[in-house]
Amino acid sequence: MSENELFELEEEDHTGRLTASTLKRILGLLRPHWRWVVGFLITITATAALDALFTYINRAMIDQGIAGRSIPTLLRYAAYYGGLQLIQAALVFGFIYLAGILGERIQYDIRKALFNHLQELSLSYYSRNAVGRLMARVTSDSGRVSSLMTWGLLDVTWAVVSVIASVVFMVMINWQLALIVFSIIPLLLVIAIHFRKRILAEFRWARRANSQITGEYNQTIQGVLVVKVLGREDENLKDFSRLTDNMFQASYRAAWLSALFLPTVQVISAFALGAIIWYGGLQSLTHSFSVGDLHAFVSYLTFMIWPVQDLARVHAEMQHALASAERIFALLDTPPEVRNRPGAVPAKTLRGVIEFDHVSFAYDDGKPVLHNLTLRVEPGETIAIVGPTGSGKTTLINLLCRFYEPTQGTIRINGRDYREYTLESIHARIGVVLQTPHLFSGTIRENIRYGRLDAADAEIEEAARMAGAHDFILTFEKGYDQEVGEGGNLLSVGQKQLISLARAVLAKPDLFIMDEATSSVDTLTEALIQRGMEALMKGRTSFIIAHRLSTIRRADRILVIRDGRIVETGNHVELLRKRGHYYRLYTQQFLLEQEQRYRLMAAPSTLPAD
Repeated sequence: MSENELFELEEEDHTGRLTASTLKRILGLLRPHWRWVVGFLITITATAALDALFTYINRAMIDQGIAGRSIPTLLRYAAYYGGLQLIQAALVFGFIYLAGILGERIQYDIRKALFNHLQELSLSYYSRNAVGRLMARVTSDSGRVSSLMTWGLLDVTWAVVSVIASVVFMVMINWQLALIVFSIIPLLLVIAIHFRKRILAEFRWARRANSQITGEYNQTIQGVLVVKVLGREDENLKDFSRLTDNMFQASYRAAWLSALFLPTVQVISAFALGAIIWYGGLQSLTHSFSVGDLHAFVSYLTFMIWPVQDLARVHAEMQHALASAERIFALLDTPPEVRNRPGAVPAKTLRGVIEFDHVSFAYDDGKPVLHNLTLRVEPGETIAIVGPTGSGKTTLINLLCRFYEPTQGTIRINGRDYREYTLESIHARIGVVLQTPHLFSGTIRENIRYGRLDAADAEIEEAARMAGAHDFILTFEKGYDQEVGEGGNLLSVGQKQLISLARAVLAKPDLFIMDEATSSVDTLTEALIQRGMEALMKGRTSFIIAHRLSTIRRADRILVIRDGRIVETGNHVELLRKRGHYYRLYTQQFLLEQEQRYRLMAAPSTLPAD
């Protein structure tokens, strides 16, 4: 099953949720900020109520001031009007300010919750979901939900208060005429509910397509070198065009439905307005209905219908935001596959016996990667792991680090099932140097200190010396304060490995793991890394995965893994004498390294003379 199919299945699992449930969870985001919400709602309500009151004042000005030809009455109502306008201006400032603050606080809460949860999720989740799609949830989806809880709430509150205020004033003016207006409200509600369901479905498809587009962007940009080398530009453009076409079609249908909703409301409103003008006009001829009453009644009808018409736009935005909220809550509801068990205790140390007791493991596809593996490692022992690609070397290390847990069998540390320890205490006592080291944007000093945030500068420099990184760091103009760039792209692979090793040294781990750390560096850098490894491994239990067999000769024990099983074990000399799998691997690697040395020695003679 492809990654896209996995993602689509995940989306289908959640798009059937009741919107009421999602809306309830969204409203729950407001609870920590209830004081801001109360102030926000009060200022909006007062502003909308004043809008309705202005129309009532206009009615009195027309009937008592203009029709009654009373200048003092006109001046009095003009003063009321002006004073209330100043009050409303202050209220408008208040709710806009509160909306901005409330929106930022909600968005901060959502992004923080997503960030924390993403750090807790197991590695298996990231193997099924592209980074770009997850970023879409953290950025655009959280922004939409935040807007729903501020500007969306503003629009809805304004509309509700406007409708209620209009109804109250219309009843006060003429209750018989008000009944005509009330008769159209159920019809408008039925239409709104129908359009709501259709628009929500289309926006769900649009958000899904948008997430796939973000993932495609991220994947293509990260692999731009491979794209150019293999000439994949045209094929990638076709794939991208298909994704954008899917989003366009879903957005087009949603836009068409949203556009149809507005004129439907307008047509119904036109019939109601015509009935009011006809009936009110007849009553005004008998002087039972004044010109001011008719003007106010028409204004209130417009004042009531306008929010309903505007709700077509608000409704569409709400459906979009609800679809985004569903995706956010789907992520937050995803449980980590590896988590702390009830009653788990912190591991005081990992410097003890490590046992793999008949351990088997399979990923989601169900195909076993490790088969009934049994292993006992003594404290301070250095274990080297070799084997062909796909044999299960990295899986064994991932299980040891508890990034995954055994499908069958048990891993014990200090005689205790390591699932009885907390994840945090295990990870805090393991130092890992990967084949492709990751550095964070910032300085060299900051990246080394990442291994122990309370470390002093002197400790950072000492760790760099032990790792063999100190000398090359001093060649930079800013030394330890040199920027490494995004992902460490301003440094060579070897330099990043040495900094990564220094970071592990600084952390002072109980258990040290090195995964193919010397496979992409030159011989000189490899020698520096090996010296740093020896300093770090001294007195520590260590596991080393390496393609270059020269890096594992000094291991206390070498494990040869093939098809998820340990097929040979022993030290370097013992395994060579067996002339089995290790002997063949070593012989092939030795011949390859000899050939590389010969090429390096022959290279200068091929250069042209000065």
